[in-house]
Amino acid sequence: MESVVFSAKGAWRLPQARGEVIFLQRIGVFVCWCGSNIAATVDVEAVAEALKNEPGVVYTADYQYMCSEGGQSRIKEAVKEHGLTGIVVCSCSPRMHEATFRKTAVAAGINPYMVEIANIREQCSWIHKDKVEGTEKAIILAKAAVAKLNLNAPLTAGESPVVKRALVIGGGIAGIQTALDIADAGYEVDIVEKSPTIGGKMAQLDKTFPTLDCAACILTPKMVDAASHEKINLYTYSEVEKVSGFVGNFTVDIRKKARNVNSDLCTGCGACTEKCPSRKAKSEFNMGLSNRGAIYIPFAQAIPNVPVIDHDACIHFKTGKCGLCEKVCTAKAIDFEQQDEIVTRQYGAIIAATGFNPIKLDKFDEYQYSQCPDVVTSLEFERLTNAAGPTKGVLLRPSDGEHPKTIVFVQCVGSRDTSGCGKQYCSKICCMYTAKHAMLVREKYPDTDVHVFYIDVRTPGKNFDEFQRRAVEQYDVDYIKGMVGNGKLKVQGSDLINGEQILIDADLVVLATAIEPDDSARSLASMLTASMDTNDFFTEAHPKLRPVESPTAGVFLSGVCQETVAQAGAAAAKVIGLLAKDKLTCNPCVAGSDELLCNGCSACKNVCPYGAIDYVEKEINDHGVREVRRVACVNEAVCQGCGACTVTCPSGAMDLKGFTNKQIMAEVDAICKN
Repeated sequence: MESVVFSAKGAWRLPQARGEVIFLQRIGVFVCWCGSNIAATVDVEAVAEALKNEPGVVYTADYQYMCSEGGQSRIKEAVKEHGLTGIVVCSCSPRMHEATFRKTAVAAGINPYMVEIANIREQCSWIHKDKVEGTEKAIILAKAAVAKLNLNAPLTAGESPVVKRALVIGGGIAGIQTALDIADAGYEVDIVEKSPTIGGKMAQLDKTFPTLDCAACILTPKMVDAASHEKINLYTYSEVEKVSGFVGNFTVDIRKKARNVNSDLCTGCGACTEKCPSRKAKSEFNMGLSNRGAIYIPFAQAIPNVPVIDHDACIHFKTGKCGLCEKVCTAKAIDFEQQDEIVTRQYGAIIAATGFNPIKLDKFDEYQYSQCPDVVTSLEFERLTNAAGPTKGVLLRPSDGEHPKTIVFVQCVGSRDTSGCGKQYCSKICCMYTAKHAMLVREKYPDTDVHVFYIDVRTPGKNFDEFQRRAVEQYDVDYIKGMVGNGKLKVQGSDLINGEQILIDADLVVLATAIEPDDSARSLASMLTASMDTNDFFTEAHPKLRPVESPTAGVFLSGVCQETVAQAGAAAAKVIGLLAKDKLTCNPCVAGSDELLCNGCSACKNVCPYGAIDYVEKEINDHGVREVRRVACVNEAVCQGCGACTVTCPSGAMDLKGFTNKQIMAEVDAICKN
């Protein structure tokens, strides 16, 4: 026998056999139409009606937009009128509006963790065409949410302090701008850049579109500002080695690679770089179009203006001889014994601004890139036209140093590729920088014929379309819609508009190659536990609502690593908002260990990505038997509730508050019953 005691807040079932007291919820179910997003393929009224007889459900309703002010008001009124202790919202993904409905619950007097979201949009209406099937599935998902909520318990969030310092990974224009904005708000910022200088890809450019401003004129002052800012610290020629911790309190190990030049002593006079006898190494800054010394400064405006020694090219490191740079250095800054150094710092927020690289053209032999020196990539073309480039800004063919009279630009090399050799996505910037290159060539060398082979012209941006049209209408650039069949110096292509084959004798062929994430992006994402898409670009928490935030709390995105440089300021604003808080509310959905079941195997500790689990020797009372056992202990301030430990634990001792094994199984049972 069991008895039930009713109260204004719910019903207490009292099973006499075990003497347990179980609280029965008073649940309200609210079904959202989401305009026609849900209502078009789900009978929302039928869903609300079907949930009326579920255990614990005392109220159901449907409304066109539950996330609106009117929808939230209806929830608050229902809580007050029906004494609800928990609510189920059948709507879009919890990624979208779970926080919204939790705030609504708090305003109505309900614990925010007594809210469950049944995703009947992304997981139901958007993937079903048949309304009957969609409605059936929506009802099942809603019943599963009700079953879980019946086992929910109110949770209380804790607090954790915020370290008032930010880390920017990547020293390109996006990273620099992000750092400057954060530093101007009064917070300490560290920039970690793996190359010897900040500046990134923009330092290699000549002009920017659509204004044709001098790239160096924009970038160089910002580089100087970053280096001289009292709140910004530069770690160049450095890489992130390890990341641990959580939002507001990350611990990061930074490897400062040995320059073999003491930055504190070096005056940047350049004597060592001038006297270095080893001149066979290819200049990375000039895309391999010129040579550099074994000890070098990447470019004239490099910051810091401190050289670095390339061990693979240095005669001293290869043979133990030479050492000429050390002899000519009057500041005694050369240090052949210098070693890598690990610096450990704490940060409240991390910004990934890792940039991009042009794709490798190994799989595109039809363009003869590896065989013909006069077939170059767009970034190599930038260096050929740059006043600080290998030809001092004079456009010359790499093969013989002659001025090209006919130039062919080939777009979408590796972009929008369906052959498996390149990338399926559009690289977005190629159409614009090709138009820029064509205009600059025609303006400086009016006697040069310029042809552009393209699939489609895509110019998504303010004044971008007008810019591309100027290339055609004002500069007489010959745009040919069609693909190039083969390269070398005779370019064969198809003109799809006129329906004819074209053969052009070209002096120079420029390939607009696809861009891809920097090589370091994937390993960095693993350290940050950040999400990536199939192309190794970082993914945002939500493309509309949180476009500069990673799904990992405290990790933000800036620049081409995610979308555009324009996001730098937006990412900085988000970081400033985080660092402005003295404390952050912790997620109460954390793991916990049942000490009676724990066997001390350390499996949970080994898989925890946050280092939140430790083991202690503790006296346990196991049904009257007292003994000292080695048991798991969870640091709730560090635990992020990922659940890795719960699925790893062989004894079932680890469980996750808010997502207990019983709650998950209750959802499964509810689904299977239907």
